[in-house]
Amino acid sequence: MLTLIILIVIQSILLVAAQSLLKVSVQLFGDFSWSWSYFKTVFTTWQFAAAGVCALAAFLVWMYVLKRYPFGLAYPLLSISYIIGLLAAYFIFHEAVPLTRWIGVAIVMVGVFLIVRG
Repeated sequence: MLTLIILIVIQSILLVAAQSLLKVSVQLFGDFSWSWSYFKTVFTTWQFAAAGVCALAAFLVWMYVLKRYPFGLAYPLLSISYIIGLLAAYFIFHEAVPLTRWIGVAIVMVGVFLIVRG
């Protein structure tokens, strides 16, 4: 079980890293336009490429998890990514996180605990 939890945490970190890098990269792109210069900016931004690498790595870890563990156990554990995502919003993007979201994260953590214990 510990191996599964470690794999899910790694997958979740990679997934949140991909989404965080994507958020940073789209902010760098500027206003959208159907021009070559816009798409040149998109495909030459290292944050965009790193987001793709992280997403691919998360996908590969997830494929491994699906191969070795029951779907009904592994899939609900992906909710760990919500926790990591909220932490990224707070610590990386310095977003205001209201108390209700922290309570929601606490509920998710209880749910993860119950899934692991069951």
